[in-house]
Order: sequence, then structure tokens, then C-alpha cells
Amino acid sequence: MKWLEKYADHTYALLRIVAGLLFVFHGFQKLFGVAGGFRPPVGSQIWIGGVLELVGGLAILVGFQTRLAAFVLSGMMAVAYTQFHWKFQLGAAFWPAVNQGEPAVVFCFLFLFMAARGGVKWCVDQVG
Repeated sequence: MKWLEKYADHTYALLRIVAGLLFVFHGFQKLFGVAGGFRPPVGSQIWIGGVLELVGGLAILVGFQTRLAAFVLSGMMAVAYTQFHWKFQLGAAFWPAVNQGEPAVVFCFLFLFMAARGGVKWCVDQVG
């Protein structure tokens, strides 16, 4: 399967774009109440999360300051898992399959990987 290696940067760029788009959508849900979302009070922790999702998702999507945006979003997802899924409960509630925190864990480590790798291809960071 070595022949797939030549597409690594392209598939990584697609991964970055799709992840950014998903986060933009989540931000829109929280901030504007679209597509079944709810509008949290302005200034609340969930509202701040929505702002980070929208702005950080856009940065990831277009590849602008990719490393910084991805690092911030990785931390946000670590907080999301700890505070909203695990909730510091003992026992089985720690496990993502039990507390429904799998997407938070996957996004946390995906964004951590992006923070290490940067924009790579099809990104504003490469222009100029």
C-alpha cells in the first residue's frame, strides 16, 4: 500500500478541512441556534465554547494559524471531555464509550496532531 503515500498530504488536508467544517457547524448551532442547536447565555462557558468552535473551526478549515487554532481546540476538547462527559465520576463513567465522550476524545487528539503538523497543504498559512 506504499502507493498511497503520495496522497498523504492531500488526505491530511481533507481531514483538516472536514474537521474544521464540523466545528464551524457546531459553533453555528451554539451561537445561532440553527439545526436543532440551543443558544446558551452570552458569556457562559458553553457560549465561549461556541465562539471557539466557530472561529477555531474557520481557522482550521482555511488553514490560518493552524497550529495555534488546533492547540487551543485540542485543549477545549480535553476540557469538554473532563467536565461534560467524565465529570470526575469514579468507575465505568470514566470510559468514553459509557459517558458518550468518544467524539470529544477523538477531536482532542486529532487537533493535537494538527497542532504538531500544521496546515501542510491547501491552506492560508502556505500563501506568500
